[in-house]
Amino acid sequence: MKNRKTLKMVQLAILTAIVLIFAFTPIGYLKTPAVEITFLCIPVAVGAIVLGPVEGAFLGLVFGLTSFFQAATATSTFGAALMNISPVSTFVLCIVPRVLCGLLPAFVFRALSHIKKLRILPHALASFSCAALNTVFFVGGLMLLFGRSDYISGMQAGKTVLAFAAAFVGLNGVIEAVVTLIVGGAVSKGILKALHRA
Repeated sequence: MKNRKTLKMVQLAILTAIVLIFAFTPIGYLKTPAVEITFLCIPVAVGAIVLGPVEGAFLGLVFGLTSFFQAATATSTFGAALMNISPVSTFVLCIVPRVLCGLLPAFVFRALSHIKKLRILPHALASFSCAALNTVFFVGGLMLLFGRSDYISGMQAGKTVLAFAAAFVGLNGVIEAVVTLIVGGAVSKGILKALHRA
């Protein structure tokens, strides 16, 4: 029991380090003038699947704190613009979606993992849900907290809320979800198999 708890702490520490490495090196973000594609959902998804909801939520919190740091230091142009509107709302937007995207996939995995014939599908779907939920909660939070601001209103330029959300998510949301599904699913399945828990 003590060995298992120690192993869990070591795994959490390693995944936390990976989130930080992803956040502060080019590994974690593909930045273009138009969009930022993040791969930080991968270690968060792996943590949620392998370690559980509490650890997944913690990794999501670390992800969110790095996002807020980037917004506060103007490393992220979009985040810096939101900070100028409201630092408190920006903090909420950075933290809440990321904590939820770490928490909820653990329950998706637990619900599906009992069906043995699905094989890697529970790992893949839980990983996919991490990136998808991050996008949905982030865009939803953006519209809720900043939808009436001049900055977001200017970006909407006459589009409906649904059309703006679809355009805002666009290719980057799809890429994040697909990459997380493939990499997160494979890595989490491999780890659990190595631990004889797959």
